[in-house]
Amino acid sequence: MIQLEHVAKPYPGTGLALSDISFNLERGQMAFLTGHSGAGKSTLLKLIALIERPTRGRILFDGRNVSKLSKRHVPYLRRQIGVIFQDHRLLEEQRVFDNVALPLVIAGVQYREIKRRVRAALDKVDLLDKERAYPAMLSGGEQQRVGIARAIIARPAVLLADEPTGNLDPALSGELMRFFVNLHELGMTVLVATHDVQLISTFGKPCWALSQGGLAHEQHPTQGQ
Repeated sequence: MIQLEHVAKPYPGTGLALSDISFNLERGQMAFLTGHSGAGKSTLLKLIALIERPTRGRILFDGRNVSKLSKRHVPYLRRQIGVIFQDHRLLEEQRVFDNVALPLVIAGVQYREIKRRVRAALDKVDLLDKERAYPAMLSGGEQQRVGIARAIIARPAVLLADEPTGNLDPALSGELMRFFVNLHELGMTVLVATHDVQLISTFGKPCWALSQGGLAHEQHPTQGQ
């Protein structure tokens, strides 16, 4: 479903962040992306979501080269991709309900349907009682879960998560990863960037490791190890 072919992306003044990345994420597959801080995990996810563009190589989505997709067509592609950002990116002046509803509002969904789907999404992340709260009233973990509800509200084909457990304790981290596995089992394509190798080793999913601008290796950890 998502294929990268010899993709490169520099950081100005620092050399290449990503130098030669090639991999294929099949439809309905779940995989993890690991690497030290600064290895390029966030950059890679931004490239897939077309938040940034590669300087070299191709990114294919369902066989279509989207690397040079025109700006007016980018929003249509992004409707198929849910992104969970490391820094949440919530609108501080908007209540939780409105933050989660935003993708549906942009898509022109009727309010009655928005209301139903927002409450269903908040219920999935156990935040239904926080729908009228503002982000500043929530803990870091709760803000992260609001971001997750917003990412899945439009029922995207692909979910990209950037260090989603960074602000959570081990118990909540494990619970969140199991939630991603459940989404995968329902047919969603999921790619999670994380440094928590010990946690992801329990799920038995493919794992790509970023190092020195490239993919160092691919692991297939055994569940329970």
